[in-house]
Amino acid sequence: MRARFGFVTLSLAFSPCPNDTFVFHALTHGLVAGAPRFEVTFADVDVTNTAALSGEFDLVKVSYAALPWLLDKYTLLPCGGALGRGCGPLVLVKDQSITSLGGKRVAVPGDRTTAYLLMRLWSAGEPPAEITVVPFAEIMPAVAAGRFDAGLVIHEARFTYQRYGLHALADLGEWWETDTGLPIPLGAILAHRDRVDPEQATAWIKESVRLAWENPRASREFVLEHAQEMEQSVVDQHIALYVNEFTSSLGPDGHAAVDALLNRAAAEGLVPATPLVGA
Repeated sequence: MRARFGFVTLSLAFSPCPNDTFVFHALTHGLVAGAPRFEVTFADVDVTNTAALSGEFDLVKVSYAALPWLLDKYTLLPCGGALGRGCGPLVLVKDQSITSLGGKRVAVPGDRTTAYLLMRLWSAGEPPAEITVVPFAEIMPAVAAGRFDAGLVIHEARFTYQRYGLHALADLGEWWETDTGLPIPLGAILAHRDRVDPEQATAWIKESVRLAWENPRASREFVLEHAQEMEQSVVDQHIALYVNEFTSSLGPDGHAAVDALLNRAAAEGLVPATPLVGA
């Protein structure tokens, strides 16, 4: 059994999306001095949200919306995650006559994702929609084929949805920023309370981010390997949008955004009440 905060190899789970592979390239390739070796699992956030419930990973990328169910086992780290402005989820439709989601068939990437929580806050007061969890990469093709009336998408989909003949019913990030003045808190990095020293992990990840920015070409092969056939221009746009000052440090605005999201959701009865994450 691993001694508390003693390690040889740690487990780390994050998505294959370019922002994550860019951020964690140095850490997972032995380029961060003093960091341990990592056993890496690539998985969509809906998978990691569920796996983290049982404490499966030592370090894990999850949705901020999942924190109310995870903070008993994990500590939120102030770096490495995904927050920002102008980078929020989109609600997409093929039929432009659709003006609301009430009673509609809607594909979402996960039921504890920040995207879904934002959509529920945005559509509060409407009749319930018929929700189906669909793997992220399948949502736009399914809406384009008419299997769903609308789809909730994240990440690089905001650069490519027009190719599927789809239209944006709502930009949930724009709605959130207008309503709160805060960035959109999308993905969080958590450290297992019993197996990882959060201060050490924070230092490792901050250094990995610094090295990524210092030499962005170093991670290119690794990023493209996992980018699910994304062309280079989309990969570059994705990284530029989602890897920003909040990746290095949440800071006061980042912490305020997380608190605002979870407090508002708890007030609506959508998540359990959660202690403030604080700066």
